[in-house]
Amino acid sequence: MGDTDRAARIAADPRYGALLQRRGRFTLGLTAVMLVAYFGFILLVAFDKALLARPIRSGGVTSLGIVLGFALILLAIALTGIYVRRANRDFDAAVAALVRDHRA
Repeated sequence: MGDTDRAARIAADPRYGALLQRRGRFTLGLTAVMLVAYFGFILLVAFDKALLARPIRSGGVTSLGIVLGFALILLAIALTGIYVRRANRDFDAAVAALVRDHRA
């Protein structure tokens, strides 16, 4: 039996289908969070430039837009970290179990 046969057996395993569904729901949720945050920021840029131009302190030079843009970058990094942690903890372990069970 070759790698193609083993891959076909793994793909036919109901645990693999469940894993794909769990991972898909999780990634869809993370994607939705990022898209809402990003498009919210873009809509502010398009429709409320005055709000984004306000300094965060009176007399300061750093605007709210800079802070929100930086927060958007940090959100992307945080969501990536959340995905990596979950993938390493749950998804990779489930794939390893499937491969081990179909090793023969």
